[in-house]
Amino acid sequence: MGVSTSAPDDGVVVITAHFPPVNAPPVQGWYDLARAVRAAGADQRVRCVVLTAEGRGFNAGADIKEMQRGAGHEALIGANRGCYEAFAAVYECEVPVIAAVHGYCLGGGIGLAGNADAIVASDDAVFGLPELDRGALGAATHLARLVPQHLMRTLYYTSRTATAEELHRHGSVWRVVPREQLRDAALELAREIAAKDGSLLRLAKAAINGIDPVDVRRSYRFEQGFTFEANLSGIADRHRDAFVSAKEKERQ
Repeated sequence: MGVSTSAPDDGVVVITAHFPPVNAPPVQGWYDLARAVRAAGADQRVRCVVLTAEGRGFNAGADIKEMQRGAGHEALIGANRGCYEAFAAVYECEVPVIAAVHGYCLGGGIGLAGNADAIVASDDAVFGLPELDRGALGAATHLARLVPQHLMRTLYYTSRTATAEELHRHGSVWRVVPREQLRDAALELAREIAAKDGSLLRLAKAAINGIDPVDVRRSYRFEQGFTFEANLSGIADRHRDAFVSAKEKERQ
């Protein structure tokens, strides 16, 4: 359980997240993920990183139960900062990052996939931001990198999801494959990228980030401010409590 790193091919590193039961990392998990991505990018032998996950889905967002267990705002602040660091680590990784997405990619998962350089998805993958149903705001910055503006707004306001095939039609998902082929498909793309000159790849990543029209770190941080406002007003707690209660009833 946690974050693990492997090197299946020359120049390729696979970083795998595993936080049962639904891959909703705790605060420390987001920081662990950020450290693993930054370490891989800093290794001059690495030319491509594949970000993947074990279990039922790619990522279900922050651990809401962890937020509700603690008194005060420490867990919320920790989750916000941890997500901020993990998303930034993916975006700022010195080499291209491929997100290999299966199952659900929700909340914080959108932050990771939206900041990746390429996405390969299984045919059962869905993408969305259920933030309004969880008493939070954020990651519209990253969803806007995956779908057109008006679709992003509609998905955000409704908490609906889009399928991998829909994102493929919009051009944000490189390839959609059966779930059992996801790892191989992601590694195939990673090998193709890793075959390039490592120094040029690092220059290319820096150049492409440099011409990005949106400062993703500043944009996401701006969004997070409204999450704090919702929390201080009491709105967020009501929605998180309702979410946790509903999940507990499902298990009974």
